[in-house]
Amino acid sequence: MTTAQIELFALFGVVFALLIWGRVRFDLVAFAALILGAFLGLVPSSDIFSGFGHPAVIIIALVLIVSRGLMNSGAVELIASKLLSSSRGLSKHIAIMSVVGAGLSGIINNVAALALLMPLDLEAAKKAGRSPGLSLMPLSFATILGGMITLIGTPPNIVIAEYRSDALGSPFSMFDFAPVGLSVAVVGIAFVALFGWRMLPGRFRTPPKEDGFVESLYSAELKVGKVSEDKPLCVGDLYPVAEDKDVAIIGMIRNGRRIRGFARREPIKAGDFLVVEGDPKAIEGFMGAAKLEFAGSERHKGGLSGGALSLMEAIVPDNARIVGQSAFNMRLLYGHSVTLLGISRQGRRIQKRVRHETIRAGDVLLLLGKPERLENATTWLRVLPLAGRNTGLIQREKAWLAIAGFVLAIAAAVAGFAYLPVALAACVVLYAATGLVSGTEVYNAVEWKVIVLLGSLIPLGQAFENAGNAQLIADGIVTLTAGAPAWVTLTVLMIVTMTLSDFLNNVATCLIAAPISVQIAGSLGVNPDPFLMAVAVAASCAFLTPIGHKNNTIIMGPGGYRFGDYWRIGLPLEILVLIVAIPAILIFWPL
Repeated sequence: MTTAQIELFALFGVVFALLIWGRVRFDLVAFAALILGAFLGLVPSSDIFSGFGHPAVIIIALVLIVSRGLMNSGAVELIASKLLSSSRGLSKHIAIMSVVGAGLSGIINNVAALALLMPLDLEAAKKAGRSPGLSLMPLSFATILGGMITLIGTPPNIVIAEYRSDALGSPFSMFDFAPVGLSVAVVGIAFVALFGWRMLPGRFRTPPKEDGFVESLYSAELKVGKVSEDKPLCVGDLYPVAEDKDVAIIGMIRNGRRIRGFARREPIKAGDFLVVEGDPKAIEGFMGAAKLEFAGSERHKGGLSGGALSLMEAIVPDNARIVGQSAFNMRLLYGHSVTLLGISRQGRRIQKRVRHETIRAGDVLLLLGKPERLENATTWLRVLPLAGRNTGLIQREKAWLAIAGFVLAIAAAVAGFAYLPVALAACVVLYAATGLVSGTEVYNAVEWKVIVLLGSLIPLGQAFENAGNAQLIADGIVTLTAGAPAWVTLTVLMIVTMTLSDFLNNVATCLIAAPISVQIAGSLGVNPDPFLMAVAVAASCAFLTPIGHKNNTIIMGPGGYRFGDYWRIGLPLEILVLIVAIPAILIFWPL
């Protein structure tokens, strides 16, 4: 081996060790390795930062922003809202959630799909009185499997497609991954729904004890918009919707006066206000399901510049400007375009109108507005926002606009009318122009640590290949399987890639394994496409540990999982993936 090859092997060995150790952020590890590689002369100065402009990096960032826009529009909620039923059997619940999760993963990226469906799964577990650990891991695995179906479903597919463009002259297209990915996803989902969850430890059979944390319940006022004259409603007619969303309807306000009692039999008229009690997410969900509005909604509607709205929870300290005042007296809505939607007062119900209620120290306020307006308003009011307690307001009226924009972008890319990054960028521009994503959200939606990881490792991966290291590993695998059929070599490559992906970031694994796969195909004199497809599948199948895939990390806390729980379902699932994927690859991508 040459000096450069030895240095690159040593550098990647240190990177792998640090990534497995996990004590240092993976993006910092990758970026430091890039800089060290530049100092050692392993990466040419002209290529040091080339990875950050690579199409794979751009596509991943744009997909995450588009995913946020689709979630903000309620487009995905149209499907997800049909999934919850506490009376449904666990296997059927897991099967339905897994199928929908896999389908969404192919459209909006598997991390975004899990982020959307996990709260619904947790709510279903709570209503059914069972541990969420029984269903969260199958859901996570299903979203990972579903991401393999399309180009944009998971980062490894994007990386492989762009590497094929660099190495062979043209990338994989949007649905080139579908035949193999769909075969694996169907069998994998059937396994986790019917058998996988039964392999989890027995402690999940008993619902976990309450942790003592009580979600703040707010008294809020929701405005009735248009009312159908053909089908008049009473307040009591909305009780089933309220119960489903975990909201209590506790009264009605008409013409500025609160009607006595719960007003259950009172007909609902346009301009009335329903007084409800619940936590922020429940209130937001009920508002959407019952097609209600909020006080001052007309001031928040800005057409193309409307922007996304958020619910913020903030506690009132003794020295707050609003103590002893009401939101109406402070002209909060008219002066700051922020609505006081609800008040939580240590379990006591608010008797007056929310905006006219005198605020006390210790109250928790539920404020609604654009993020930048909320920040200014809380500073002016001298109240303290609660960290991590923001809830986005879904813009359901823009759901079909969001769907149409996304479908047109994908159709343009598939038909060859536009380069995929350009088509996705146009979709992002549409979402930003129509207020589906705010300027802040455009940046917050991007997982910058993954972007830095990918941008740093692409030049290092190129240097690794150019120095001949990939060829050395490829020669080793070919020598190991000498005399055996090519599919045996393909199997060994998948096993090695799967093992790496279980302990490393799947993008990092893909960047190393992709050039090795092409070198192996060249050594055997066969078509490189099946080897690239094998790497794409294997790099995505990180089921043995919570660190191999972000989805597995996300569910660890809410599901109550331990490090050793993952292999119980993950090991048989990875074996099943090998059994299904290898024949599928050989059929759809002949050697």
